[in-house]
Amino acid sequence: MKVADMHCDTIGELYRLRQEGIEASLAENGLHVALDKMEAGDYGLQNFALFICLKDNERPFEQAMEMADLFYQEMDQNRNRIRPVTTWGEIEENWGAGRMSALLTIEEGDVCLGRLELLRDFYRLGVRMMTLTWNYPNRLAWPNRIVWDGPDAGKTVPDTEHGLTETGIAFLEEMERLGMIIDISHLNDRGIQDVFAHTKKPFVASHSNARAAASHPRNLTDGMIRKLADRGGVMGINFCAAFLRDWEREEDEVSLVEDMVRHIKHIRQVGGIGCIGLGSDFDGIGGRLELSSAAALPKLAQAMEKAGFTTSEIEAVFYRNVLNLYRELLS
Repeated sequence: MKVADMHCDTIGELYRLRQEGIEASLAENGLHVALDKMEAGDYGLQNFALFICLKDNERPFEQAMEMADLFYQEMDQNRNRIRPVTTWGEIEENWGAGRMSALLTIEEGDVCLGRLELLRDFYRLGVRMMTLTWNYPNRLAWPNRIVWDGPDAGKTVPDTEHGLTETGIAFLEEMERLGMIIDISHLNDRGIQDVFAHTKKPFVASHSNARAAASHPRNLTDGMIRKLADRGGVMGINFCAAFLRDWEREEDEVSLVEDMVRHIKHIRQVGGIGCIGLGSDFDGIGGRLELSSAAALPKLAQAMEKAGFTTSEIEAVFYRNVLNLYRELLS
């Protein structure tokens, strides 16, 4: 079963390892995602995020550029197995030649420093998807709120107060004009409402689950899922244990395939099979994972089949829905 995964943090992890003086490459590493693991999992396409944490980071733009350079170095060194893509035609060409495709994305809109010219430069560099936020407020928008004090310290709660900034709205308009896909994962509840209000094209929640099946605010409410489906968007099932089930104790958390299937069932009931994809968050999540690497994706397909999903439904979730969206948006 072919795989199209809308989110991993592997480039950021390779960057971190190299900063620490540890040799690692996309071809050979101890991470969740490596070329041999992708081939074992039958990957057709992987989105690679330039992930930036704003906390104590005084140079987000420069660091994102350094990660982009690393991405393209890896692409050059492994071009017989995987190639970067910016258009549907390039994806189709790689697919037909038996090569994997790599789509460059950004996870943290503030790498653009609130400047539209830098957004356009990232587009010219090949970025075709971007989240407006990560876990910290920025010049564009807010994430859902983290409680810092009291008995609930460390928990995340929905933020329905702060909408997109004027700069954030301008970024939405320019992203739609350029053909860069808007990603609402990590955005707060009010911000997601604003994205619906200020856009016309489909967009994605690249690595978000269903809040009715696991209450973490990083997940989407049923209302959000219905609106995303009506817009023609896709949400990617996130493999992080905290977004798959409400655990009583953090130390008990384990990412289980049965919970992924439970979320997929719920989302199918709410928004239909056509709005579901994969967004593993590999190399951005830790803990115990039943799907321990890209090589393990067939286990999810087998579990879906056992749960009664048809072959066409499994194919839709694994790659067809994402590729249909890219065919529409990536000219």
